[in-house]
Amino acid sequence: MSSHSSREFSNPLVKWIEYRLPVFSFLDDSLGGNYPTPKNLNYWWNFGSLAGIVLGIMLVTGIVLAMHYTAHVDHAFDSVERIMRDVNYGWLMRYIHMNGASMFFIVVYIHMFRGLYYGSYQAPRELLWMIGVFILLAMMATAFMGYVLPWGQMSFWGATVITNLFSAIPWVGDAIVTLLWGGFSVDNPTLNRFFSLHYLMPFVIVGLVVVHIWALHVHKSNNPIGIDAKTDQDSIPFHPYYTVKDLYGLGLFMIFFMFFVFYAPNFFGEPDNYIEANPLVTPPHIVPEWYFLPFYAILRAFTADFFLYAYTPITWIMTAKLAGVIAMFASILVLLAMPWLDGSKVKSSKFRPLYAMFFWLFFIDCIVLGVVGGKPAEGVWIYIGQAATTYYFAHFLIIVPLVSRLERPKAPPESISAAVTAKAQG
Repeated sequence: MSSHSSREFSNPLVKWIEYRLPVFSFLDDSLGGNYPTPKNLNYWWNFGSLAGIVLGIMLVTGIVLAMHYTAHVDHAFDSVERIMRDVNYGWLMRYIHMNGASMFFIVVYIHMFRGLYYGSYQAPRELLWMIGVFILLAMMATAFMGYVLPWGQMSFWGATVITNLFSAIPWVGDAIVTLLWGGFSVDNPTLNRFFSLHYLMPFVIVGLVVVHIWALHVHKSNNPIGIDAKTDQDSIPFHPYYTVKDLYGLGLFMIFFMFFVFYAPNFFGEPDNYIEANPLVTPPHIVPEWYFLPFYAILRAFTADFFLYAYTPITWIMTAKLAGVIAMFASILVLLAMPWLDGSKVKSSKFRPLYAMFFWLFFIDCIVLGVVGGKPAEGVWIYIGQAATTYYFAHFLIIVPLVSRLERPKAPPESISAAVTAKAQG
């Protein structure tokens, strides 16, 4: 049996390559006219491709910046200044890379909230969703290590605070912290470790993205009504219909992205990070980047008098610090269980009004956590953070399971074509 492609192409060069390596037929089957896509996808489905494009931008700009960066505590801050002032278009590369991290998280967060709203985690796409959660974790690790590299005040103290959290782990915590630091304080070995891992992790993300796309192509995309395509009438080719739609979305996104690069490059940053790291001077308010703030708020919510800690058996087992660390990681890992926590037979929130209401309450709760994470841990902010943290976990562990099993959803359309036709007629 022949293993080469039988697809015919008119261009002689393409035909010659295709016979030896069927790359063009693979692209056509994966992203072209032969790849069937639900005909009712809206612009919320643009954010998956936008995330891939931003990842590519981050890889290219990161490689260029690494050519000029010096991973040494005596030279790191000055090397970043040199990139900004002396390297041709170094300022542009750095601003694109620096703001690109925020853009990456914006599109991925929107992508994941879209998945939560339309039930994209439900069968048979459980693995697709879970791989997406692992991509988010890898992004967070990469972003944290990248934030340390400029070796400013917030970089140094952020690394000190976050790595010290692992010391709360019984028996092995101190050893883990020493391993991360490469010594007994955040110093040159720490910076070298973080630079090496920051360079490596994006390629791990690329590998996860490839598997994510592979899983996507097995059962195809979900859609706004949550019904899989049953006939050819329910689908249209990805190209040219959705490639044009994605290009339009990309154009709008790049206007948004480049606005920050050229007009507000430090909007997402902290002024203290333009001060060289000084272990003897602690900033008055240490905060992580904005995309970590909700999880930072969850970490800080666990105090000795927090009722979820103080009035439960947890207090007999672990310290409040360790409970906060576990809660911070659990707030992300709980997403892995969503395919089983949500027992509804209907995927899309368009037909689940009660679930949709709680989804928007959860969205507001995440915004509140983000605001709290950026405020000092004092006064009323402590109690707001504890209330928002309680609701965050209640949403996943109590509200979603109960609502999905008790709610009586509306009947979805019989097919994608029926829904599209009804919308056009309406």
